[in-house]
Amino acid sequence: MEAVVFLFSLLDCCALIFLSVYFIITLSDLECDYINARSCCSKLNKWVIPEVIGHALVTVLMLVSLHWFIFLLNLPVAIWNIYRFIMVPSGNMGVFDPTEIHNRGQLKSHMKEAMIKLGFYLLCFFMYLYSMILALIND
Repeated sequence: MEAVVFLFSLLDCCALIFLSVYFIITLSDLECDYINARSCCSKLNKWVIPEVIGHALVTVLMLVSLHWFIFLLNLPVAIWNIYRFIMVPSGNMGVFDPTEIHNRGQLKSHMKEAMIKLGFYLLCFFMYLYSMILALIND
């Protein structure tokens, strides 16, 4: 059973890694003026909810399967994703808003956040891979 938990977590983490890379590429395209702010934000906002759901699902799965260290490692990022989604000001298009993305260095902070998440998801990927292999050997 543990191997299945870590296999699902590994696959979900792969999806989150690809999503983070997509966020970085889209934000860098906006930074270089290859796309306009409205199309960039609509592309990114489309994937905010799947990211929140994917990460929250793994976090809850680790809680249910009693892997406390991995749960506590994932909890701050899951809370941050949910907080960021809930605290969108009224009138904004979503987490990424085309009218505000160039103001006050938001583009740089979004880029930095995407890079940090990519590093976190890569760390989790190797941790899940190791745990899955260990669970398969022990079973």
